[in-house]
Amino acid sequence: MSKYILKNQAEPKDFKINYQQELNGEQYAAVTSAEGPCLVLAGAGSGKTRTIVYRVAYLLERGVAPENILLVTFTNKAAKEMLSRVEMLLGGAPTGLWGGTFHSVANRILRKYADRVGFKNNFTIMDEEDAKDMIKVCIKDLGIDTRARRFPAPAVLKAIVSYASNSRKDLGKVIDQKYPNFYELLPEIERVRNLYETKKRDANAMDFDDLLLYLLRLLGEDTGVRKKLSSNFKYILVDEYQDTNVIQAQIVMALGEEHGNIFVVGDDAQSIYSFRAANLKNILDFPKIYQEAKTFRLETNYRSTPNILEVANAIIEKNVDQFPKELKSVKKEFIKPNFVPAASAKQEAEFISQMILDLRDQGKDLSDIAVLFRASHHSQELEVQLVKRDIPYEYRGGVKFFERAHIKDVLAYLRIISNPQDEVAWFRVLGMQKGIGPVQAARVYNRVREIGEAKNVFEIEASEILEKRAQNGWQDFLKIWEAVVASDDLPSNLIRSITESDYVSYLEHEYPNWKERLEDLEQLAIFAEQSEDLSKFLNEISLYDDYGVLRPPSQSYGEAGQEAEKSDENGVVLSTIHQAKGLEWPVVFVINMADQAFPNKKALSERGGLEEERRLFYVATTRAEEQLYLTYPLTSGYDNLMFNQPSMFLQEIPDSLLERVELEEAFSDFKFSDSGSDEDVIVWDDEGETLEKKAPPKSLLRNIDEL
Repeated sequence: MSKYILKNQAEPKDFKINYQQELNGEQYAAVTSAEGPCLVLAGAGSGKTRTIVYRVAYLLERGVAPENILLVTFTNKAAKEMLSRVEMLLGGAPTGLWGGTFHSVANRILRKYADRVGFKNNFTIMDEEDAKDMIKVCIKDLGIDTRARRFPAPAVLKAIVSYASNSRKDLGKVIDQKYPNFYELLPEIERVRNLYETKKRDANAMDFDDLLLYLLRLLGEDTGVRKKLSSNFKYILVDEYQDTNVIQAQIVMALGEEHGNIFVVGDDAQSIYSFRAANLKNILDFPKIYQEAKTFRLETNYRSTPNILEVANAIIEKNVDQFPKELKSVKKEFIKPNFVPAASAKQEAEFISQMILDLRDQGKDLSDIAVLFRASHHSQELEVQLVKRDIPYEYRGGVKFFERAHIKDVLAYLRIISNPQDEVAWFRVLGMQKGIGPVQAARVYNRVREIGEAKNVFEIEASEILEKRAQNGWQDFLKIWEAVVASDDLPSNLIRSITESDYVSYLEHEYPNWKERLEDLEQLAIFAEQSEDLSKFLNEISLYDDYGVLRPPSQSYGEAGQEAEKSDENGVVLSTIHQAKGLEWPVVFVINMADQAFPNKKALSERGGLEEERRLFYVATTRAEEQLYLTYPLTSGYDNLMFNQPSMFLQEIPDSLLERVELEEAFSDFKFSDSGSDEDVIVWDDEGETLEKKAPPKSLLRNIDEL
C-alpha cells in the first residue's frame, strides 16, 4: 500500500510569520486551532495580548478579509495597540478590520441601522455630564420637591439606572439591593427614569448604555440585519471576556449566530468588576452555552518569579467557582514574598517609605515601585509619610486623599470653628445646601462677620436676609452645625460629629460611592487623633495639601480610567487594586492586609463577594515581577488602639511561601484599649452568611511583644 503525506496547511511557506517559533506551545495551539467557539483562559502575565494579535495575523495570512474580522476590546487604546502590532507583524495595515470597544462597534452599526430602532442616523451620543444634566431637567419638569426630603442627585440616579440597564435587572430590585434607603422613593425614581428615556428619544440622543441596549434590540428584532452582520463578521475575537455584562455576551452570541467562530479570551481569576455589572458566569458558562467549544489554557507566566506565583496559586485555589489553573514561571527563583506585620498604620507607612528609599539607592527607579490597596482611604497615612520624605508619587484611580471633595467639605467646617472669618470655607459649606448659591452665601457670610462668632450663627434671622428656598437650605446647614458646636474642639471629635450628622444624608444623595467616602472620613478622624490642637492640625493638613509633588485635583473621585498627571520626576505609583489591573511593576507593596479591611466588609455581604475579594487579592499579587511585600498594621487608631487580625487571605497562604519581616518599634508611647481585643473573628461564606466565629489567634499578643 502506498502512502501520501498531506502537508500541514497551517503554515504555508509564504507566511511572513513563523508562528511555531514566535509562540509557546499553549499560544500556538490557540492561534492556529481556534475554529468554532473557543475559550482561551489566559492567566496573568501569560501573553494574552500576544495571542490575540497573532490570531488576527494568522487569520489575515490565511486569506480572511480584514472586513470579516471583528476585534472587540474594553478600551479603544487596547484595540489600537493590537492593530498596530498586527501591522508591524505583517508589514502593512489591515485596512477594513473592525476593532474597538463594544460601544464604538455599536455606534458604527447603529449609524447605519438607527431607523430600525426608532432613531435617526445622526443621533447624538450623550456623555456622563450630558446624561446627568438631562436627568436634572427631568427632576425639575416632574415637579419633584427635592427640598422636602433630599432626593438622589443626578449622578446617583444615573448610576442606579445604568446598573439596572447593564445587569438587565428590575429597577426596584436594584434599589432594594444596593440603595435600600431610596426604596420609598421608587415611584418618583421610576418617573424620572421613564421621562429620561422619553427625552432622549425626543432629542434623538443615546447615552453609552443605550448604544449596547439598542444594538441588542436591533439584533434581536431584525432577523435580516442580524444574519447580514453575522455573515459579515466571520471571525469574532473578544478580549477580557470575564469583564463582559449580560448585554455584551448576548451581542456576541447574536453576531456569531451564522458561523460560531467566537474566540473569547479572559481569566475568570481576574474578574473583579461586578459593581459595574460584569457577569462572571459569561466566562464560566461559556463551555455550557457553546457545547462544541474548545478550551485553551495559557498558564506560562512571563511576568513574575516562581516565588510570587506560588503565593498567587495558593491564593486562588481556595475559590470554588473557577476554572482551576496553575501559573508556571519562566523566570529563575528569587526572594520569597515578604509578610510584614507593623505595629500601626504609621509604622507600616514608615517601613514602606524607607524601603522605597532603600530600593532607589539600590538602583530601582521610583516608577518601578507600586503600592496597592483595597480602598482609597487606605493610602492616607502613606501619603503623609511620602510627603515628609520628599518622595514623589502619582496617585491612580482617583484623587489624592487630602484633595477629595468630601475631605475638603469636612475640613471646611473645622476651618470655620478655627477661623470664623474664613470666607472660602463658609462658601463651601453653604454651597452644599439646597437653594444657597454665591449671592445667598455672601449674605450669610456678611451677617456672620457682624456677629463675629461662628458658634452664634443660630441668632441669624434667615427670613430677613435669605430667599425662601435658601431658608430651607439654611435649616439643613444648622442641623449639621448644631452637631459640630455640641462637640468639643478636638479635631477627631469634630470630624466624627459631622459624619454622625445630616452631612451623611448629603453624601448619600450626592454620590453613588457615598459609603467609601464615609470610610475616608473615618480614616481622617483616626489620623486627627494624633492632634489635640485644631489650629495646628489644620496647618499640617494645609502643608500636606500644598506640597510640591501633589497634582491638581481630578474632575471626579475614584473613577477608573483616570490618568495621573506626571511630575517632573517619575514617582512611586499609588493605586487601588482595581485600577492596577493589567499593569505590572518590579516591586509591589500590598498594604493594610487586615481583617475588616481586606476582604472588604461590604463586599462580603453580597453574593459571591468573598470569592471576588479573593480574586482581587490574586490580581494584586500578580502585578509583581520580582519583589512582593504584604503588610498590615497590628493596631489601628492613635489614642485608643484597636487590635487588628490579619486578613483571612494572609492566613490562607502557607507559611513556607512567605518570609516574615519583623519591625522594631517601642510601644511605650501607646495606650491600649480593651475594646476589640477579645472580639470574635467572623468567617463569612460567599453569600455573606456567617459560617463560624472564632477567637483571635493567641499569637497576636506574642507577635506584638516580638516587635
